[in-house]
Amino acid sequence: MDEKILDRLKSVIYPGFKKSIVEFGFVKSTDPKIIVEITSAKPEVAQTIKNEIEKLNLNKEIEIIAPKPQTQQSNSQSGKNIAPQIKNFVMVSSGKGGVGKSTTTLNLAISLAKQGKKVGLLDADIYGPNIPRMLGVQGKQPEVIGQKLKPLQTHGIEMMSMGLLIEEGQGLMWRGAMIMKAITQLLNEVEWGELDILLLDMPPGTGDAQITLAQSVPVTAGICVTTPQTVALDDSARSLDMFEKLHIPVAGVIENMSGFICPDNGKEYDIFGKGGADALASEYDTTILAQIPIEPSVRIGGDSGRPVSFYEPNSISAKRYEEAATKLWEIIEDINANGGADNSAIQPDMSRSGCH
Repeated sequence: MDEKILDRLKSVIYPGFKKSIVEFGFVKSTDPKIIVEITSAKPEVAQTIKNEIEKLNLNKEIEIIAPKPQTQQSNSQSGKNIAPQIKNFVMVSSGKGGVGKSTTTLNLAISLAKQGKKVGLLDADIYGPNIPRMLGVQGKQPEVIGQKLKPLQTHGIEMMSMGLLIEEGQGLMWRGAMIMKAITQLLNEVEWGELDILLLDMPPGTGDAQITLAQSVPVTAGICVTTPQTVALDDSARSLDMFEKLHIPVAGVIENMSGFICPDNGKEYDIFGKGGADALASEYDTTILAQIPIEPSVRIGGDSGRPVSFYEPNSISAKRYEEAATKLWEIIEDINANGGADNSAIQPDMSRSGCH
């Protein structure tokens, strides 16, 4: 690209932000014409950028590429996005703790990166930030660049976690306002790269963290993680109901502890049941992305910082995570092709609707 033109384009600030279209990486070409690809579907944003470029008198044809306008109904009032350099946000949630949500998020992230995607992982589980240990980076301090934190680069992905910012073992006794501020800062005050997808590992339940994210960025899709037991499925139904209330398209359900792979003979046994999530997925008109068995290598990998998708790619679990990542990306492309999700300015009184 023409460096002189790029330098001139640095004066074009992305509407609503302090950074230029060049700093965000939105300028895709300067020759033979200027091509700018933005993340907002609002026509006025595209027009403002085009007008500002025209004022520079660069004598170039200008093309602004933007997502299709939203087509679905929503209670959103604006298209807020505090991290516009990220193309897709996927919220990974569970109705209860202990179902393998962080393990799922981590292995999906690594599987997507292995498929050539630029992937970020935000450990937004404020109360139990386990991702640093699972990646073997606990104790490492993120680098500060200017006023922002640089995410850690590890296993082919970018990662940031509250676990990197607090003393190991420290308990956080935070209420709503502090949780909401922390989530916003982890998005806005981290120097995330130009990502194809950012996976968001959420705290269990349906509370302030989920609502804050839906207010802060346009969440492309949600994934519900469960186990086959009835108690877990009951809580998972609440998680899927939350996605509906927040106008987040559901990409699917991942059923963990779905069978047990015996290390002695490689056979699979349904010690905790299997397929319990099928009826749940059918009720909410979604799909089962994967059934992940109990496999010793998954537990060992999580405890030792050696994720199964990275270090045991031929294991049954790793292959199922890879299949789930492929399905997820196909669903994301389909959602975007049909107008995307419009959930980025959900009002903060969702607790009145049972989202609490």
